[in-house]
Amino acid sequence: MPTTAVHVVSKCTVYPESKSALFPSLKLSVSDLPMLSCQYIQKGVLLSQPPLDAASLLSLLKLSLSKALSHFPPLAGRLHTDPHGHVHILCNDAGVDFVHAKALHLSLPTLVPSDQLHLHDIPPCFRKFFQFDHTLSYAGHHKPLLAVQVTELNGGLFIGCTMNHAVVDGTSFWNFFNAFAEACKGAKRTSKSPNFCRETVFTSPAVLQLPAGGPSATFSGEEPLREKIFHFSREAVLQLKLRTNKTCKMGSWVAGDGEKGGGRTNGKVTRKSLKPATDEISSFQSLCAQLWRSVTRARNLDGNRRTTFRMAVNCRHRLEPRVDPLYFGNLIQSIPTVACVEELLGNDLSWGADRLHRNVLAHDDSTVRRGVEEWESNPRLFPLGNFDGAMITMGSSPRFPMYDNDFGWGRPIAVRSGRANKFDGKISAFPGREGNGSVDLEVVLAPETMAGLEKDVEFMQYVS
Repeated sequence: MPTTAVHVVSKCTVYPESKSALFPSLKLSVSDLPMLSCQYIQKGVLLSQPPLDAASLLSLLKLSLSKALSHFPPLAGRLHTDPHGHVHILCNDAGVDFVHAKALHLSLPTLVPSDQLHLHDIPPCFRKFFQFDHTLSYAGHHKPLLAVQVTELNGGLFIGCTMNHAVVDGTSFWNFFNAFAEACKGAKRTSKSPNFCRETVFTSPAVLQLPAGGPSATFSGEEPLREKIFHFSREAVLQLKLRTNKTCKMGSWVAGDGEKGGGRTNGKVTRKSLKPATDEISSFQSLCAQLWRSVTRARNLDGNRRTTFRMAVNCRHRLEPRVDPLYFGNLIQSIPTVACVEELLGNDLSWGADRLHRNVLAHDDSTVRRGVEEWESNPRLFPLGNFDGAMITMGSSPRFPMYDNDFGWGRPIAVRSGRANKFDGKISAFPGREGNGSVDLEVVLAPETMAGLEKDVEFMQYVS
């Protein structure tokens, strides 16, 4: 593996093309505030060689970033805590960081091998393509809320965006990123204008009490890890979906809940607790269930242990009335699904898939509102990490338009992330570059667990 050294050539501040005049500030919501202890989001795209010299390219990118910021004024602001303890985004046009770097010793075949991706770990040099490593979102009180790093490569370019996670979720991140690309391609206005309305149930008078100087990270970030991309074609994902739903057509495994004389079963599942399936298990839920099983098996956990699969869900379409899909900010909640290791591995794939499916299906308007009320009664930061060695956390989404951006010389070759918010069991789902329902899973695991996953036949048969 070649050196990961990246040479920073220059750094400057980019300001919005037009001054922010819509509002002085935006109050952080119940979904934003817990993210103050999370690190900035780091995502970016690998592009082919642009048809411009470096000076012209950098000038174009800075101008395009300035134009895009005019449509997203909060990103050019800073966080501020008022005397009452409420945290706001000051839309003060303080600007964002723009960094030009070079790594001309790194070529595209080195970064994205042409043969099967799962045979290679993600090159650690990708971590060098982003700013604000190890930076918690609370630091937005004194640091920019956005940093863009443009890294010149041998035969290509990487554009990495680092964005404050208390200000945006994945939906808002990619809406801005694609608006940035649109501006670079010459668009006079963004095709998907963000909605800055704060009239939702997530806007709350509750105050999150924070320690002096801000919170600490909830995971160490120092443990040895391996990272890989596992690609699943449309055909493989559909095979998984068929496999899970074929079993569930006759009924779904559901843990006994004590209703109608069924009695408590202490989490165990029996034939008596079969209930008719209420809906089809999705392709992605099927894939998640397979990952859950295989990672749990690779961890060699005791059968009596409990394992948790935590999934972030978008609440915009779950609320009634629905919130604008282009709502700017975080509007997400976390759904934990818990199972006994023995049951997860002892039953077939559909058992775990059905548990995931039913939890997602049940996360409707009333569940979202209960989650907000429960947080308001006990405001707290989001506990990101793997605290018992048996957790998996799924982030991002194959529905995000990660490949829908074109800066003027073609779609991305690949989407990659930095080191932010990574720990044993952190998974990120990306759409496959070919689209059409394909999925890439960015899997971060302890080295011994990754080695076990690579040997898991049930999992690897679907990987291409």
